[in-house]
Amino acid sequence: MKFGLLGTGPWAQRTHGPALAAHQDVDLVGVWGRRAEPTGALAQQLGTRPYADIDALFADCDAVAVALPPDVQAPLAVRAADAGCHLLLDKPVATTPEAARAVTEAVERGGLSCVVFFTLHFSDTTGDWLRETARRGEAARARSEAGWQVGRADWLSPVFGGADSPYTASPWRQEKGALWDVGPHALSVLLPLLGEAETVTAARGGVGDTVHLVLRHASGASSTCTLSHSVTPAAAGVTAEVRGGAGIAELPLREEEPAVSFGRALDALLETARAGGDRDHPCGARFAEAVTSILHRAQEQLPAV
Repeated sequence: MKFGLLGTGPWAQRTHGPALAAHQDVDLVGVWGRRAEPTGALAQQLGTRPYADIDALFADCDAVAVALPPDVQAPLAVRAADAGCHLLLDKPVATTPEAARAVTEAVERGGLSCVVFFTLHFSDTTGDWLRETARRGEAARARSEAGWQVGRADWLSPVFGGADSPYTASPWRQEKGALWDVGPHALSVLLPLLGEAETVTAARGGVGDTVHLVLRHASGASSTCTLSHSVTPAAAGVTAEVRGGAGIAELPLREEEPAVSFGRALDALLETARAGGDRDHPCGARFAEAVTSILHRAQEQLPAV
């Protein structure tokens, strides 16, 4: 499948680009970026061609992979879909419900495939855990026992807390904070296991951009999230668990590089595209739209920093 890469930042350089270039079933046609110099440099690094005209890249591709800020990604994803390209997007797909819905509508309008790179779902260790934990919950309900009743997901990062990170200077992360950057990861664990979130309550508290969420799920379960990019490196970590009739299930550590996981996301898109398009992929546009809706509802409750 012929792919175009949109974006030239650290995530494109370290994850999307290498995975696209290495995949045996992908022909990386070219790279488009918002600035000519890094676009040319990344295209040369990946052994492909820089494009100055994004619509020309769409015309030459079957699919695009996007590594851009969400509010840049969403309208370009719509343009790509309207040009007939399948979509491999990054999280969050957008930061407004309207923009996320526009992506979903474009995918469905074109009968296209869309996969959103919620990293944990495409890592061997964590992806297997998510599927097995969902199975355990369903088995407990089938035995007329309680399914998963409560959950928590804490993503504590030092991106703004003293870490030597290429993402510290990211303008969109500085503006939107951990809620929008790592909040999608937390929700990607809780929603498949506990069900759709009917309500969300948000509060800002603690250091920097730290945010706390309380969710009530349609299943009757509840969950909490603590999200921060402002903890010190010594305090950083990711933990998540669910509890219920099936016992306790704790999220294992992700043990592989993101580029390896991204390769599996590519596999997923290729598989669904070859099947004629799949609007119901577990990490598809509609799931990404639901994540954006929850985060937007949370954002509306928070005071400006």
